[in-house]
Amino acid sequence: MSMNHLQFHTGRMLLVGATVCTLLIMTGTSALAHGGDDLPELSAPHAISSNPPPLSSPEAARRQAACWALTVPYGAAKMVYSIGGGLVGGVAWAVTGGNMEVAKSIWIPSMTGDYIIQPQHLTGERRLHFVGVASEGPSS
Repeated sequence: MSMNHLQFHTGRMLLVGATVCTLLIMTGTSALAHGGDDLPELSAPHAISSNPPPLSSPEAARRQAACWALTVPYGAAKMVYSIGGGLVGGVAWAVTGGNMEVAKSIWIPSMTGDYIIQPQHLTGERRLHFVGVASEGPSS
């Protein structure tokens, strides 16, 4: 594979990642602005422990604006990290002769975690996870 071809594919993957990040930001912001009715149920590790303040309050509006402003650089960095982890995991898989455990040990931490900063992250009700964690132990 030539260097130009590789640069084209890398650029295209970054563009797709940026597009996905933008859509996630817009969807998350839109769902929160409409009372969160469009948001799926969250699993136990991501459950919200208390009710957020009403979305019409000025404090909630400032917090939502801060989330959006912080998510733009954070989401971009997370996408770069995730794409890089995907590429490195793919190379590790190939180099180890198709060992999925090695690839997953790179893919899971880099591709999981939080991509969007939410108000609960700013209030301390929920931890922000840049690096994801495996939800289950290694398979035997």
